[in-house]
Amino acid sequence: MNKAVKCKQKDKILLFIPGYNCEKQIPRVLDKIDEEIARYFDEIIFVNNRSTDNTEDIVLNYKPKSFMPRIKVLRNDHNYNLGGSHKVAFSYALNNGFDYVVVLHGDDQGDIRDLKPILKSGEYENYDAMLGARFMKGSKLGGYSKFRTFGNRVYNHLFSMVVHRKIYDLGSGLNIYDVRALESKYYHKFPDRLTFNYCMVMALDYYNQKVKFFPISWREEDQSSNVKLMSQAMNVLKMLGKYKRNHEFIKTELREKPIDEYTYQEIKRVKK
Repeated sequence: MNKAVKCKQKDKILLFIPGYNCEKQIPRVLDKIDEEIARYFDEIIFVNNRSTDNTEDIVLNYKPKSFMPRIKVLRNDHNYNLGGSHKVAFSYALNNGFDYVVVLHGDDQGDIRDLKPILKSGEYENYDAMLGARFMKGSKLGGYSKFRTFGNRVYNHLFSMVVHRKIYDLGSGLNIYDVRALESKYYHKFPDRLTFNYCMVMALDYYNQKVKFFPISWREEDQSSNVKLMSQAMNVLKMLGKYKRNHEFIKTELREKPIDEYTYQEIKRVKK
């Protein structure tokens, strides 16, 4: 009698889309979730970081195609910035039994379809994180100035020297994380602002996580950037210097305003 073949259980994957005032872009983001890639996701959460435009209503009234998973809208109780929205989503993934969480920014700069070969091959299962990179071979940049490209490459090089591994991007809008690597919530004291992603890169080194970068498509058209170049550049250099002098820096309180719990309200599920 032949032994029964034990089939591998399908990974439970959450697609997390953070958004703030992206009413023009969010329909395009959702429209790019085609049938081929939608089958990998068990649920989509759109985390509205207290948008002041019609972003939330547009998502609530979006009519998903029949092949799409359910879409849930979460509204942060306060403006937690991009880093805080990540903390909301990571906790949601942990509390709801997800195996992996995909991060896709709601401003339509990245393209979810760049993940197809990674999800299809199952390559992501070999890493604690796979991070989209705008500045590596095979990437496509549209509307990105030469000055900003140069600046990003310089900072990638500086981080590479400090963490002793090749860094191709310090924070793009398309990443995938193994939820098991997030269980300790090591990221809880990281800044809630855009510098959250820089700390995540330093944490990859401190916690010796297995990480791989992959090339992505990236474009800037009608998006509005929240990056204040000079002030953020100086803050990042200071953080990197402190980490170089003492790696324990990454475990200290790095937020301007510590928050015990990042709370939110579930508005309603978008009906098919």
